Amino acid sequence: MTDILVMDDIRKTFGKGHAKVEALKGINLNVEAGEFVSIIGPSGSGKSTFLTIAGGLQTPTSGTIKINGKDFTNLNEKKRSRLRFEEIGFILQASNLIPFLTVEKQFTLVDKIEKKKKETQRVNELLSSLDIADLIHKFPRDLSGGERQRVAIARALFNEPSLILADEPTASLDTEHAYEVVKLLAKEAHEKQKATIMVTHDPRMIEWSDNVYRIEDGELTKE
Repeated sequence: MTDILVMDDIRKTFGKGHAKVEALKGINLNVEAGEFVSIIGPSGSGKSTFLTIAGGLQTPTSGTIKINGKDFTNLNEKKRSRLRFEEIGFILQASNLIPFLTVEKQFTLVDKIEKKKKETQRVNELLSSLDIADLIHKFPRDLSGGERQRVAIARALFNEPSLILADEPTASLDTEHAYEVVKLLAKEAHEKQKATIMVTHDPRMIEWSDNVYRIEDGELTKE
């Protein structure tokens, strides 16, 4: 299998002197194509810092990070954001859909950024695979929390990224919808060969994971 995400001795510190905080302390992690990984840990354990560095939104203080074989560590912001757009799909706690656009139009926005012709067939296939094809003309306000989160998953997969990063994607959902979303993430990872990382504080959500890691005080250990 191909390693999609490789984090090698990643450290992140904030502040200096007495105010210095070590948010990440030498993180090593490899995630392969088709692997669904969960990272659990309490509030303030370094989960958010881990995710923003894995997603190229912050640079580490030291260590190297590669995504799909490309070194992400010391790129300038322009190159990093380009690589982020090509290689990473983000799924956030709130579905982050644009309220005044229909489900279908959420994807044309991604297309405009990418300057591609609208890929109607791709949108329809994605929505069908997530069982929400009938919602294509609805607005976010007309959808349930679980449906909004599925649209967010479809949007994250739309650009065919190699890495999916999900930040507490079930936090705003009831248990039934939460399980549905996690099962979907696992299915998409396995069927579409996406390296997928879900950060969660809810230990009930990890049963579909291929591997589970715990982050605590900035240190990552395999469960």
